[in-house]
Amino acid sequence: MQKEPVVIIEPGSGIGSMNLKEVWRYKDLLYYMVLRDVTVLYKQTVLGFAWAIINPLFQVLIFSLVFGTLAGVKPDISGMPYPVFSALAVIPWTYFSNSLNLAGSSLISASAIFTKVYFPRIIIPLTPVFSKLVDFAISSLILAGMMAWFKYQPGHNIVFVLIPVLLVVLSSAGLGFWISSLSVQYRDFKFALSFMLPILMYVAPVAFPATLVLEKLGNTAFHLYALYPMVGAIEGFRTSFAVGKEMPWNLIAISSASALVIFISGIWYFKKMERHFADLA
Repeated sequence: MQKEPVVIIEPGSGIGSMNLKEVWRYKDLLYYMVLRDVTVLYKQTVLGFAWAIINPLFQVLIFSLVFGTLAGVKPDISGMPYPVFSALAVIPWTYFSNSLNLAGSSLISASAIFTKVYFPRIIIPLTPVFSKLVDFAISSLILAGMMAWFKYQPGHNIVFVLIPVLLVVLSSAGLGFWISSLSVQYRDFKFALSFMLPILMYVAPVAFPATLVLEKLGNTAFHLYALYPMVGAIEGFRTSFAVGKEMPWNLIAISSASALVIFISGIWYFKKMERHFADLA
């Protein structure tokens, strides 16, 4: 009688234990977890997916009133109305903050699942990173509407638009790995994230152009500022729709390097702490 093969599951540590083939083998699970997040979130709401438009739309209106009208902040892109300028930052920022907020608390929320069934735990913080891309796509309708209203047409830089989008996704995933792992061990991170995100928003060039830092603080501070991944992501996304302005490849390069370090180190720390998740959750 032929014996059934015995599979022994042992916890690994460090990024070297990241089995990409195993994650790919569970791609269907990732798909259905993303689908669940998308459908459950709006299933019992009256307005449904309209909330993906309402939230960033009100932020754009507030930024346009406070910073564009009252504070007199001027876009550094010739001919671009401030509402369009603001929307081009609010949309990627909203995706970043929402995905990071959900990814940060994902392990705590899913503790009842991963303590009983085996699957690659890294799928859990990845789920909101992918599911919030649906909101990102829907909220882009705001941008299309504003550009039509102000009769603003994007230039040739539009062919590069996926580069800053990928940078935002990479940043969200990397920080999501870090914060989700730390939140299981130290529950304070779950509460700290709620007031850290508004601070990170005002530090990012959402309401103002990043070149303002260059003008006020100089070239060195400007490049150090780009170590914050959302600087290159927002400026890159904004310039993708600009007319007569070259892509800020220096900012994108610095922010991409920083995001890659955060992503790799996030995987490393996640895999290091993974063996303790079931005990701490």
